[in-house]
Amino acid sequence: MKGVTLGAAAMTGAAPASAAAATAGKIVHHVFFWLKNPGSAADRDALIAGVRGLGKIAVVRGIEVGVPASTEARDVVDASFHVSEMLVFDNVADQKTYQDHPLHKEFIAQCGHLWTKVVVYDMVTV
Repeated sequence: MKGVTLGAAAMTGAAPASAAAATAGKIVHHVFFWLKNPGSAADRDALIAGVRGLGKIAVVRGIEVGVPASTEARDVVDASFHVSEMLVFDNVADQKTYQDHPLHKEFIAQCGHLWTKVVVYDMVTV
């Protein structure tokens, strides 16, 4: 992902975002989950319910929970995940508060057995 951003900046002649700018925007925390039992609707629904509960953490400013969309298949689209969450925080400190929050830790303890793989993309808005 970093290579894509830098490549796009190079193509347009724009400089990559400075370190100062990279700490000034909102934090978007996008998480992709692969289920151990991908054919289990019960497991998928339990994970979705668990993820939705993370929206109760006070520092979460926005939450979206979803499953792969049935959009056009293209080489650049990875629809291999089963559940995804996108959380928005005001800043890096709030994202750290979320990571350490008891509800987040409880979610991992209660739902961690459902997934086999998790990939996280954190970004700062510019």
